[in-house]
Amino acid sequence: MGTKIVIVGGVAAGPKAACRVKRLIQDADVTIIDQDTLFSYGGCGIPYYVSGDVSDEAELRSTSFHMVRDEDFFENAKGITVKSGTRAMAIDRKAKTVKVQNAASGVEEDIPYDTLMIATGSRPFILPVPGADLDGVFTISDLHKAIEIKDRIAKGKVDKAVVIGGGAIGLEMAEAFKDLWGVKTSVVEFMPQVLPRIVDRPMASMLTKHMRDNGVDIFLNEGATEILGENGKVTGLRTAKRTIEADIVIMSVGVRPRSEIAAEAGLQISPMGAIVVNERMQTSDPDIYAAGDCIEVMNLVSGKKFYAPLGSLANKEGRIAGDNMAGIPSKFKGAVGSFIMKGFDVCIGATGLSLDVALAEGFDADVALTAPSDRAHFFPTESIVCFQMVFDRRSRKVLGLQGFGPMGDGVSARIDAAAGYISMGASIDDFGTLEMAYAPPFSAAIDSINAVAYVADNICDGRLRKISLDSFLDWMDDFSNEPNWIALDIRHPNEAGPFVEKFGFDKWLAIPYNEIRRRYREIPMDKTLIILCDAGTRSFEMQSFLDSVGTANTFVLSGGFNMLRRMGVDWYPH
Repeated sequence: MGTKIVIVGGVAAGPKAACRVKRLIQDADVTIIDQDTLFSYGGCGIPYYVSGDVSDEAELRSTSFHMVRDEDFFENAKGITVKSGTRAMAIDRKAKTVKVQNAASGVEEDIPYDTLMIATGSRPFILPVPGADLDGVFTISDLHKAIEIKDRIAKGKVDKAVVIGGGAIGLEMAEAFKDLWGVKTSVVEFMPQVLPRIVDRPMASMLTKHMRDNGVDIFLNEGATEILGENGKVTGLRTAKRTIEADIVIMSVGVRPRSEIAAEAGLQISPMGAIVVNERMQTSDPDIYAAGDCIEVMNLVSGKKFYAPLGSLANKEGRIAGDNMAGIPSKFKGAVGSFIMKGFDVCIGATGLSLDVALAEGFDADVALTAPSDRAHFFPTESIVCFQMVFDRRSRKVLGLQGFGPMGDGVSARIDAAAGYISMGASIDDFGTLEMAYAPPFSAAIDSINAVAYVADNICDGRLRKISLDSFLDWMDDFSNEPNWIALDIRHPNEAGPFVEKFGFDKWLAIPYNEIRRRYREIPMDKTLIILCDAGTRSFEMQSFLDSVGTANTFVLSGGFNMLRRMGVDWYPH
């Protein structure tokens, strides 16, 4: 046999690297060590297995040609030895061996290597609250726990579920409980929004409303203080504000890199606890590589290292590690952190930095919002999609893009296109001219990704004066905050009428878009006007016109009512 390559970790990055090495060096002696008996599975598919979209756990471990990735598969199809149920105990860098222990027998052995790769992944964070060890409290950490969760639900043992954490996995699990099984489900999130730091509040609010509309209770600004139980079994969850009954509690409050074996071997570890690697996935020991959820990577937007535990990145990193272990000099330059998830019949996605993160990183960041049609407005299946572009006002560099809309390609195609452009440092102008495939069933002639770039361009150049959604919503909650403000609603009278009736002429002036040019003298000159339409496009046009006739005290609410009605504001007339 040829060079001995040992890989510790067998879920995503490890198997990808092992298979890549064997394709490149057929006589390489490749061994995967994994402490679990179930390995090489699609962990991101666990919520969909629990929901029933994926009927059998074996499908998460299967290839696209329906072969289960077990020890026999790796040995016979790939020529790779897998030692499952085997824990890697320590690395002896001088002797170039890995000490392992068989979980069933307790037998230990030293496995020699020429090249070693660490792909130990991550572990879920366990909240330090009373009751965390009760029967019925689960983390989403491996396939065994997913099987147990689904088994309990299928046997009728779960009527009420609580999910701690409003991140992607937590929300996907909440949907899984409610959608197929009809379990009464609550989500408790410590932050004031779901998906914190991933998307900003407008997008998060739309997803929250949609999930609430589908029967999931979401409690924001609440942290779990105690998990309640009787006779060793979970019965509920307590926060500072309420007690929620539960037969099962899912703790989904983030993960931490599993880097202990690397740290104990003296490899360099980052302040966030991840293994430090270079672009070739080499650790501080050139004979040891690392990839997947146990490492940190370069953020191509901020230029700083960040932690991105994503299955998609783990597979890419695994391939790069495999190349380099086989002698092919390949580089992984970094990532922008792309994300997408479904919530019942909508999806939400993001790439790059959110506004909150961009401001924290020191950018002169601002946002452009728009809510256009996802395809030609005359096409029968046309729907509204909402996009937010985050950009730097000084450099005009696009820092991030977020989208919300119906399930389908309306959001995902734009997030994917933006990810590629953002990774190359594209500007607002680049996005304005980005060519997207066009046909009425798929997109509008002016694509939505171009449209949001046009809004950003107008903001940067001072042509569009906007009011933030937060400022507008604060005003709507208490008109006394800005007594000299008035809404100018330029939609059809049938749409604007209920708002005039509810809020009065002194706060809500309705003049249709096509009548502004001849009726603008009716607009009070001593008021600050917030111009409102469905998406913001007509509002900007009328702002420009009013500027030309000397009425410059105006602001546009970008995204308009298309966003407001999806955010579920309390004051919206019904």
